[in-house]
Amino acid sequence: MPDARDLALVLTGGAPLVVMETHDEARAIELLARVAREQDRDLFQWTCTDGLRRVGFGLQVEQPAEHAEAEAVLRHVKERAAPGVYVLCDFHHWLLPEHPRPVRLLKDIALRRAASPVSLVLLSHRLALPMELSRLAARFETALPDEAQILGMVRDEARRWARLNPDAKVRSDDATLKQLVANLRGLSHGEVRRLARGAIVDDGAITESDVEAVNRTKFRLLDADSVLSFEYRTERFAEVGGMARLKAWLELRRAVFLGAGAPGIDPPKGMLLLGVQGGGKSLAAKAVAGLWGVPLLRLDMGALYNKYHGETERNLREALKLAEAMAPAVLWLDEIEKGLGTADQDGGTSQRVLGTLLTWMAERTSRVFLAATANDISRLPPELLRKGRFDEIFFVDLPDAATREAILAIHLQRRGLAPERFDLPRLAALSGECSGAELEQAIVSAHYAALARDAALDQAALEEELLRITPLATLMAERIQTLRAWARERGVQPA
Repeated sequence: MPDARDLALVLTGGAPLVVMETHDEARAIELLARVAREQDRDLFQWTCTDGLRRVGFGLQVEQPAEHAEAEAVLRHVKERAAPGVYVLCDFHHWLLPEHPRPVRLLKDIALRRAASPVSLVLLSHRLALPMELSRLAARFETALPDEAQILGMVRDEARRWARLNPDAKVRSDDATLKQLVANLRGLSHGEVRRLARGAIVDDGAITESDVEAVNRTKFRLLDADSVLSFEYRTERFAEVGGMARLKAWLELRRAVFLGAGAPGIDPPKGMLLLGVQGGGKSLAAKAVAGLWGVPLLRLDMGALYNKYHGETERNLREALKLAEAMAPAVLWLDEIEKGLGTADQDGGTSQRVLGTLLTWMAERTSRVFLAATANDISRLPPELLRKGRFDEIFFVDLPDAATREAILAIHLQRRGLAPERFDLPRLAALSGECSGAELEQAIVSAHYAALARDAALDQAALEEELLRITPLATLMAERIQTLRAWARERGVQPA
C-alpha cells in the first residue's frame, strides 16, 4: 500500500511535525494505526470532545479520555508523554493569532524532536500553519482512489446491497458504470463509498439519473467559496439549430475525451465560439456537456474580480482546481472578453488573470474541455487567439433560412405546438436576418398576444410578430460585417 509506505518514511524521516489534510478522517486514522503497528509504536488520538485516548488494534479505544483541553494535551506531550504517535484532530482552531500558547507549545515539541520518542501529527480538512511552524513541518497527502479502486468499491457496495436483497441483483450497463466511475474520481475513499451506496440503494440500479445526482453531490462536496457554478441543465444538440460542422467536430472527439480513444492521442482541450449576440453560442457550449454526458461548470468571469490584491488570481486558481477535480467535465466561459479584455485601469489584474489562465491551458493534463464564447473579438488579447490555445475557433454567424426553419420548429415543439401546423419556409423568409434568440422571442411574444385575445397561436400571429422585429443585424450591421471579415481573413471555421 503506497500510502502506508510513504507515511512510514515521513514519520521516521525526522520531521518534527507532520500535517495531514483530508476530509476522510477515519481512513487517515486507520492508515496511522497500520503504520504504528508496523513500527511497533502506540497510537494516541486527541479530539476536543473526547480528549486524548490510546487507539488499539482494530481502532478500539483502550483507555478513558484525558487532557481534553488543547493546551493540556500539548503540555502532556511536551513533558511526560509515553513514546508513540500522537494525532491531534481538527487542531487548526488553535493555530490562530489569538492562541499564542498552543503555537509556542507545538514549537517547543518540534524543537525537541531529536531527543523525543514522540511523533506529532496534525490532522484536519484544511490546515494553515503559522510562519513559526511552517519550516518545522512535513506535509503528507493521502492518495485519492484511482478508477480501478473506485470500480472495486462500487462493486463492493453492489454486493452489500445484494446481500440485503437476496432476490435481486444490481442492474446497470457497462457504459453507465464506466461513466459513474469516471465521475467519482477526485473524491476520498469514504465519499466514493457513500455516493456509490446512494446511487444503488434507492432502486437497485445504476442509471444515467444516478450519474447526474452523483455529479451534483460531488460538486457540493468539493465547492468551497468558488466562483464556479454547476449547471444542472445541459442542452441537447437536437435543441440547437444548424452548426453542422461543430456537431461533427465534437462527435469525432467524443470517444477520445471520455478516455476510449487510441493511446497517444491527446484529449481535446477546448474551443472558442465567436459570433453575433443571440446566435446560439452559449446554447452550443452547454450542449457539448449534454452530447458527451459530462458535468457542465460555468465560470463567472465577473465574479472573479476582488478588490484585494492577489485575490482575483486566487479565485481563478481555485476555480480551475475545482474544475479539474470534477473531470471529465466541460468548463464554460461565457463572454470571455468581459473578464480578459485588456484594461489599463485595473492595476494589471486582468493581465495577471490572463497569465494564470494561459498557463493552465498550456499545462493541464486533466480532461477538462474549455468551451469559451465571445461577442467582441477586438477586446480579446492576441495571446489567447494564437494557435494551440484552443483546438479550434468557430465563427457562429446569423442563421440562414434553413437553420431559421429548424430553430422555429425547435421552439414551437418546446412549447407543445406542432411545427407542421405552421408554414415554416414563409416564417423563415419573413424573419430576414433574425438571430436564434430573436426568433424565440417572437414566438414568446406572439404566444402572449394570442393569450390576450383568448386564441391559439397561429401562423398569422407569428407572422405579425416577426414583421415587428428590427433585428440586431440591422442595428449593428457595421460591427457584424467587421466580425465576419475578421473571421474570413483568418480562416476561422464556420460553425
